[in-house]
Amino acid sequence: MSHPIIERFSRSKYSPDPRDVIWTVPNVISFLRILSIPVIAYLVARRHLIIALVVLLVSALSDGVDGIIARRFNQVSKLGQILDPIADRLLILCSVLALSIANILPWWLLILVGLRDVLMGLQVLLLAQHDYGPLPVHFAGKTGTAVLMLAIPALILADAWRTHFFQVLHLVALGAVIWGVGLYWLAGLIYARQGFGLLKEDSRS
Repeated sequence: MSHPIIERFSRSKYSPDPRDVIWTVPNVISFLRILSIPVIAYLVARRHLIIALVVLLVSALSDGVDGIIARRFNQVSKLGQILDPIADRLLILCSVLALSIANILPWWLLILVGLRDVLMGLQVLLLAQHDYGPLPVHFAGKTGTAVLMLAIPALILADAWRTHFFQVLHLVALGAVIWGVGLYWLAGLIYARQGFGLLKEDSRS
């Protein structure tokens, strides 16, 4: 008999019929997107901001394309379910690192983002030791990620030119980054509570 908690947090809850395959078109696109992340970070850190925006736009478009292909051609895979959030986490972390190196963002934001991802990674490893997969994505996590994904290119765009409009855009984007990091941590606290609840329930059974 399956454990009811495992059933509740099963991956099938948010991805129907994932296949145990590696070489699918969406997975190849996801691999290429991950490979583009250090390129984007390098370009931003070196302040080649327009080129960085172009590469970032292509990467963002590929993120939508691989999801469409996966659903339309029945190529949803377990690996793809892992690669997509990894790509998002890496893009956010590397972009914040590059923006900090370029003196566009303060370093304390990088520390907050990095610390949250390290703690969440440790929780995933801990849950895996008890045969639990990743927890279902919470609305706060989705919103925080979406806000950061919009704010990061806005910051890059704002610092590509030195006009009054782009100075205002910089302040708005900076505020959005701080708001996104706050949601990022809120989601992390929710995931931590869910994870420790699972482990506590598991120890009782």
